[in-house]
Amino acid sequence: MPDEIQERAGVPVLVCDAAGPPVVTEQDALDLVGAAFLGAQVVAVPANRLDPRFFSLGTRFAGDVMQKFVNYRLRLAVVGDISAHLAESSALRALVHEANQGGQVWFVPDLDALDTRLRTAR
Repeated sequence: MPDEIQERAGVPVLVCDAAGPPVVTEQDALDLVGAAFLGAQVVAVPANRLDPRFFSLGTRFAGDVMQKFVNYRLRLAVVGDISAHLAESSALRALVHEANQGGQVWFVPDLDALDTRLRTAR
């Protein structure tokens, strides 16, 4: 399935296909922002589409990508199992914990969990 805007828990979400192009550069993130401007408020990106540098905080790639979404007032949801990355980095665990306390960037295991977050975030 291609990336598509779906209504999830009453919110328009750009649900990105797991088999879609990887997010390797800031421009790739901006391409998702542009696609979201067709009517989405949230972009749900499968974790496997994110370059491994996203999960290595020393590269600053995660911060750069997340900042793009914040700048354009879009919420970002990283969807999928990132437990292997979390096991390797206490800094990433702290980032995920803090992000999940807020309303701009979330790390969720699946789309059902995203739906739950969307329902409670209003």
